[in-house]
Amino acid sequence: MNGASAPKGPDGADETEPGGYAAARLRLLTEGARSGPPRRAALARLTDDWLAGLFTAAAGGAARGISLVAVGGYGRGELSPRSDLDLLLLHDGADDAAVAALADRLWYPVWDLGLDLDHAVRTPAEARRTARDDLKAQLGLLDARHLAGDLGLTTALRTTVLADWRNQAPKRLPELQQLCAERAERQGELRYLLEPDLKEARGGLRDATALRAVAASWLADAPREGLAEARRQLLDVRDALHLATGRATDRLALQEQDQVAADLGLPDADALLRRVYEAARVIAYAGDVTWREVGRVLRSRAVRPRLRAIWGGGKPNAERSPLAEGVVEQDGEVVLARTARPERDPVLPLRAAAAAAQAGLPLSPHAVRRLAATARPLPTPWPTEAREQLVTLLGSGRPTVEVWEAMEAEGLITRLLPDWERVSCRPQRNAVHVWTVDRHLIETAVRASALTRRVHRPDLLLVAALLHDIGKGWPGDHSVAGETIARDMAGRIGFDRADTAVLAVLVRHHLLLVETATRRDLDDPATVRAVADAVGTQSTLELLHALTEADALATGPAAWSAWRDSLVAELVRRVSALLAGEAPDTPEPTDTPTAEQERLAVEACRTGGPVLALRARAEEPVAERGEVAEPLGVELLIAVPDQPGVLPAVAGLLALHRLTVRTAGLRALELPRDVGDGTVLLLNWRVAAEYGSLPQATRLRADLVRALDGSLDIAARLAERDAAGPRRRGVVAPPPRVTVAPAASRHATVIEVRAQDAPGLLFRIGCALEDAKVRVRSMHVSTLGANAVDAFYVTGPAGEPLPEPEAAAVARRLEEALRG
Repeated sequence: MNGASAPKGPDGADETEPGGYAAARLRLLTEGARSGPPRRAALARLTDDWLAGLFTAAAGGAARGISLVAVGGYGRGELSPRSDLDLLLLHDGADDAAVAALADRLWYPVWDLGLDLDHAVRTPAEARRTARDDLKAQLGLLDARHLAGDLGLTTALRTTVLADWRNQAPKRLPELQQLCAERAERQGELRYLLEPDLKEARGGLRDATALRAVAASWLADAPREGLAEARRQLLDVRDALHLATGRATDRLALQEQDQVAADLGLPDADALLRRVYEAARVIAYAGDVTWREVGRVLRSRAVRPRLRAIWGGGKPNAERSPLAEGVVEQDGEVVLARTARPERDPVLPLRAAAAAAQAGLPLSPHAVRRLAATARPLPTPWPTEAREQLVTLLGSGRPTVEVWEAMEAEGLITRLLPDWERVSCRPQRNAVHVWTVDRHLIETAVRASALTRRVHRPDLLLVAALLHDIGKGWPGDHSVAGETIARDMAGRIGFDRADTAVLAVLVRHHLLLVETATRRDLDDPATVRAVADAVGTQSTLELLHALTEADALATGPAAWSAWRDSLVAELVRRVSALLAGEAPDTPEPTDTPTAEQERLAVEACRTGGPVLALRARAEEPVAERGEVAEPLGVELLIAVPDQPGVLPAVAGLLALHRLTVRTAGLRALELPRDVGDGTVLLLNWRVAAEYGSLPQATRLRADLVRALDGSLDIAARLAERDAAGPRRRGVVAPPPRVTVAPAASRHATVIEVRAQDAPGLLFRIGCALEDAKVRVRSMHVSTLGANAVDAFYVTGPAGEPLPEPEAAAVARRLEEALRG
């Protein structure tokens, strides 16, 4: 800019003079028609011209070998009203005294205007050494931009700094990731804070800048969708915050939020926070995906020399391990199988999400994007498999959060559950709450997943946890609004009328127990009666008790305590006593065998061996559209002459053939003398292939014969397969719980098992019961999401119920076997 005339402002003022620049700056910041990126760019240009003019006036004609460089946020041209100026005076070291004098003539006018200045005077070699030793300095130099003086000097520095960054990326990127993690630990999550730091909190402007640095390394790149817009939204809020406070602050304090919202044209502070939270969610998700990719690339580079030696320079194919139909694990992520067809398989998004959460693995962003773009919408009501996969996802504990957020980032959640849009990123202005409404609902499901062993219907508990605050965002009492929404959503998800009614009660009264226990006299019979009338049944009370605890634990540390826990437990005990006259929850099976079951039983008695039939079982027709959903597995009917070891043999055989048991029933059938002689065990199970096709019935029967005569060692085969399979983290499930149901049957002892569903679970249960020398006369087995809820009616060798001490011992032994 040597010899250039001094820039003039709109009124002719010389902007190289502090007064001229200050006046032009003030006009720019008070123009109501200009804001956002145009104002930031205009402010940067105005400042560029002023500083270039100062440099030209101070340096005269001696600008060779020296330049003025903008770095950091100013280098990116992102000047908020009170941003500091990050400047580097770069020189070749020829005349230190002259450089120092020039620096004084540059820095003092900036200070005279009261602007914050972050400045340095260095040679290119000094700048590179500083960058090598100080990661933050290196990040600032990545955005270096020439302002005035020797352009060649600035360009050479930019080139060498970027080359250094790319060469050092394997070392520097883990340092940067650690820096981001430490900052997040100190500042918290931007999308959940009532007074967030727009720059420092996780998902804020610092993280967005870190993603730019990762992209500059050429090692990995961030998801681009929505990232630039999210960054712009946060910068706009920071601009308005600077103007409202007149200070260089990044903390969006409560007392400033109404003014900032008004300046941005938003209706209120809640709308402002929601906009901030949505932007932070995009940046945080992009960060998660990017750092995962960085880790994958660095691990790949670390093992590549070793693989070259093994494979002779070839590139081995990445191992793909099946997780579910259409879903595989590859390179530490869950991806779609090559044969997957989302456009034909509407359940695939939920199946992939459930498989990822159960395996404790992230969903590949490419898989989520493909599902969002091509998956066919689910019919209404959902097919049974879709509902079960949703329950499995919700019951997977902590991994549910990451998987849910990945689906939410691509719009899959609101497509599955349209009502979710109202609670997404909705703030809660309550000091007790630590989460937004949507995250609180997911957090409640995470907490509820640890309580599933306490209830007979874990699926209803988990869905109630997801929906209990769904009414927030609607006018009036959120519990009343939520009841209506929950009824509609439960019907669309595919629950029947009875289950839908229970979910509606749980949502309507999710605050009933804690409010009654802490605010009412529990010795007043009217208090207990009112709660009993509201919940109606023992099973609903059981669910509401678990939901109350999960909700409180998910709210924050101030919402639950030993005192509240004891008060609620006492209220539940009294209400339960009042409802105790109801029928038991686990009735003994008394259904009459079908004609096909009788035919199989007679054939088994005649041949002395097992007979079976596989029959496809389709879903109920979809009422609204008149369509019929795809079959969900098959019905497996087996008849076997009564003998020891039938249950573990059948269960182990199905596990060996990778068949998942959805429901299972077993009963002993006494044949009339004119038909046959003896007792036949009838098993009516609903099974589905984990992936691939079902085995042939003839193959299953042949293997069952071998299992019963001992020539097929199922336990050894299962152990071999488990040892050969890949080791995965998986979810940390609650421990199994085995209890004796009191007074549940006059003819048998009822052993109840609640455990995490897993391949071979029923086989282990059957083996443990066989070892305990008890006979299983009938059973109800159901899989609700990832939870197995089973009831076994057992007797002693003579066919009588077990004495109480013996029954308790069997339950303990079975629980120990499942924990081992």
